[in-house]
Amino acid sequence: MIVGILAGYIVGCNKPGVRQTLSFKHIFSRTPQQTVIDVDINKYEPNGVKPVKAALVALVRNSDLFGLRSTIRQIEDRFNARHNYPYIFVNDVEFTEEFKRGVRDLTQAHVHFGILDEESWKVPKWINRERYEHVKSTAQYPHGEKDSYRKMRRFQSGYLHRHPLLADLNFYWRIEPDVEYYCDMNYDPFVFMQQNGLKYGWNIAMPEFTATIPTLWNTTVQFVAEHPELLAPDSLWPWLLDEHGNYNGCHFWSNFEIVDLSFYRSTAYQTFFDYLDRAGGFFYERWGDAPVHSIAAALFLNASQIHYFDDIGYFHPSVLTCPRDARTKGTCVCDSNKSFVQDGICTIRFLELKQSIVNPNATEPVRLGPVHYTEPIIHSVLPAINTI
Repeated sequence: MIVGILAGYIVGCNKPGVRQTLSFKHIFSRTPQQTVIDVDINKYEPNGVKPVKAALVALVRNSDLFGLRSTIRQIEDRFNARHNYPYIFVNDVEFTEEFKRGVRDLTQAHVHFGILDEESWKVPKWINRERYEHVKSTAQYPHGEKDSYRKMRRFQSGYLHRHPLLADLNFYWRIEPDVEYYCDMNYDPFVFMQQNGLKYGWNIAMPEFTATIPTLWNTTVQFVAEHPELLAPDSLWPWLLDEHGNYNGCHFWSNFEIVDLSFYRSTAYQTFFDYLDRAGGFFYERWGDAPVHSIAAALFLNASQIHYFDDIGYFHPSVLTCPRDARTKGTCVCDSNKSFVQDGICTIRFLELKQSIVNPNATEPVRLGPVHYTEPIIHSVLPAINTI
């Protein structure tokens, strides 16, 4: 049934803009109680065998050292100084000794450095170079002219989880330079996800800039038509659509994600990535890992396997998410008045749809108030894009 429904949505999917005008009831389930299993504290020593095979992972450059040191300092203070999960950093060139020392100075945890192989960091042979060069020279969106940005997004979409340094991991927490973490974490999110059968964790959801992905949804619909057996029975696929059945661009920002890597290693995800890769949109357009991960999660995971970490205050230029009431209580130090994404349509829609599947009889409202149907845009950061 879903295949026929999705196929019917192809008409109109190429509209250049995405606007939200839906009206939803505000009845959602609260964040699941964050309980963890008993863990021997000695396992969290730097050389201890952690309760979950997990690491904090980033694709970074040598020039990112200062921004990455800032991120690590905050993660250590907020969480990892008590848990000592290892860090894994990968680069398309060798890391300098200065970089390695600058990172290791900030943590007792093990730190591993790796380099990318040629296959994962190149323009594939099936890409028409003349067409690609024309796209780069005429693109009207941020980073549209850059080879490296497209290679990075392709790598994050299909190759990071396959890097040899991640081979023994069950979970990863993706981190980036120049971000901020505002809240002390008094639990282990890896154990929390493992205990609760969660596969994908996020904390910012917004519409994508549709100029960068004009054919991504049509390509996805074609994939679903060819591989209906890969869809999860209780998936969140309606989260991806507006009231007219058009792709709405909603996606989880993948600069923060905590993931059970069995998801990315699954037949469904890898087949999907290979299909997208062959379509060429990472280069002919500027498909990003965030919409790719998000579409895959909404199609191939059950709703109960996706978790909103609304208790983790986080800033990625130029968007802040901050737990409510953090201005006056709790262990977070951030301004919740400046945090709009909790009330954005992508977040609200996710919460409602998840509840309708996981706990349809719940009636206690989590929040009441206005919903941002069109996400605000930070004009100083993206001057060329005024509306979504």
